[in-house]
Amino acid sequence: MLRPITLATTRRLPLADPWCTMVPGGTLRRGSTVTVQAPAGSGGLSLALSLLGAASVAGHWVGVVGIDDPGVVAMGDLGVDLRRVLFVPRPRGAWAESTADLLDGVDLLVVRPPTRTSRSLARRVMDRARERGVVLIALGESTAPWPLPADLSFTVTATRWRTSSQLDARYLTVRVAGRGEASRTGERVVLLPDHRGRAAAS
Repeated sequence: MLRPITLATTRRLPLADPWCTMVPGGTLRRGSTVTVQAPAGSGGLSLALSLLGAASVAGHWVGVVGIDDPGVVAMGDLGVDLRRVLFVPRPRGAWAESTADLLDGVDLLVVRPPTRTSRSLARRVMDRARERGVVLIALGESTAPWPLPADLSFTVTATRWRTSSQLDARYLTVRVAGRGEASRTGERVVLLPDHRGRAAAS
């Protein structure tokens, strides 16, 4: 598949609130690797998918690999344009091959490996994403973290629900770190989901 030459104006992809206020420059750099790390059931999947929203609305293609049931209604609530999403829900042991295939046709790609990933395989996937100018978003859990340092990382360090007769909202404490300017980002509390099903500043 032939990809267009990346213009200077499209070398960074947009982020929606609240992530754009937590990341230097408010955007994601093409070819970078982003990790989302969270204990199981603590909001990591919602966080990773919400990073796709602004780019998909702007017309960029996004992919999701290795998530059995991403919840398309929830993805819509998170602001993702479902017309711009390619899914490979159950690649099993062929997740790396499925990832490589989609890297030829999308601008951002969320991948959740089914098992702990070797450093050599992770390096090959990251190198391919860099060559293709794709933002690779690797979703991991504490028992199976992404094995290599990323350009940018989101780590859920705490979570709690607020429930009332009118509102169900989850508060996530998220630590953002990375290389360069991203090394000084720190920790914030966000709502994910808020009462609309989206991510929002606390």
